[in-house]
Amino acid sequence: MIVYFRLLSESFSFALNALRNNKLRTLLSLLGVTIGIFSIIAVLAAVDSLDRKIKSDLSTLDKNTIYLTSVSFGPTDIPEWKREQFPKVNYEEYQYLKENLSHTEHVCYQFFTNRESVKFEKKVMTDVNIVPVTHEFVDIQRLEFSEGRFFNESESNSGRPVVVLGYEIAKGLFEDADPIGKTVRLYGQRFLVIGMTKKKGESGLDMGGGDDTSVFLPTNFLRQLYGDNNEMMLPVIIIKPEKGADIPELRGEIAQKLRNMRGVKTDDIDNFFVNILSGFTDLIDGIVSQMNMIGWIISGFSLLVGGFGIANIMFVSVKERTNLIGIQKSLGAKNKFILFQFLFESIILSLIGGVFGLLLVWIISIVLTKTLEFEFILSFWNIVLGTGLSAFIGLLSGILPAISASRLDPVEAIRTGM
Repeated sequence: MIVYFRLLSESFSFALNALRNNKLRTLLSLLGVTIGIFSIIAVLAAVDSLDRKIKSDLSTLDKNTIYLTSVSFGPTDIPEWKREQFPKVNYEEYQYLKENLSHTEHVCYQFFTNRESVKFEKKVMTDVNIVPVTHEFVDIQRLEFSEGRFFNESESNSGRPVVVLGYEIAKGLFEDADPIGKTVRLYGQRFLVIGMTKKKGESGLDMGGGDDTSVFLPTNFLRQLYGDNNEMMLPVIIIKPEKGADIPELRGEIAQKLRNMRGVKTDDIDNFFVNILSGFTDLIDGIVSQMNMIGWIISGFSLLVGGFGIANIMFVSVKERTNLIGIQKSLGAKNKFILFQFLFESIILSLIGGVFGLLLVWIISIVLTKTLEFEFILSFWNIVLGTGLSAFIGLLSGILPAISASRLDPVEAIRTGM
């Protein structure tokens, strides 16, 4: 064991000498490994960070939450021309399902609609996410409030002009002043502010837009203002099942009741989509896997170039140390000693390139986290993976030069080196 530690120490010394004596050649060769490891780990870290962010954003909702609407949240075999003929869900269907569905905790009606500007006196917040919903939304989305409250059933049913402001919207319009009881303008109308949500942080993938940059108002206000068939509004019925409910059974019940209400014939397909949030997360997992695969393919070319660079260094190193190899073998060094010496040196050189690649990812992750307010995570697993890949590339690149060095005849090696 002591012999192998000594061998490792000598190999590390030879690797450092290669860096010192042939700086430009070695650095250019190591650049391939550095870029390859950087590319792979950067892609994996970015995808992991995005995946974690998405899962965190969706964690406020039950994964069994059902979105009943005229569009599909995922891939579908139904052709586009047929989907365009599907009628939109409406308020009467929401009321019917709310009264007749079993094993549901909450049923809510919402519009997905365009972003708007919100005004208070001379201050204007543009590109605001507008969330017209019924009163049950607060329990489905699990909204929390730093001031005020959400609108109640009476205000929801009557379409009273009241709004709940997301944290960032409230701060942008009112700064440190209390927004409760103040009046803001939206859709050219005056709305009474009755609540402000707690700061939640960026969550661009919350279903329904339940983040800090949203404004919540009763759906019936927009129904009274624009009617039910406005092109800028996509209605959706949100259904939160009871805990422990049989989701496939509930899905079938929803489909059957809506088919009956709409008079859909037995042989016809559903003219609506029952989207389950768990299916949406499965779709995201599939996209994440594809992104990882693409990252591996692209980065693989860089690693291939880096591997050739390391192999080139090792072949040159064998040629430069032919005389030394001959002397070592004439003094009794076995073939495997010479083999391991060059293999270790190749692995160490590759690891140096990998460490630089990981260091670059770490620096960029810190910069992006502070600049974009997005938590870019370089996980322990990715560090281990990057280190392991570097060692593997070094092993593959050094195997042929190491074998050629171990097979040298000692007499010929000494003579060649003289």
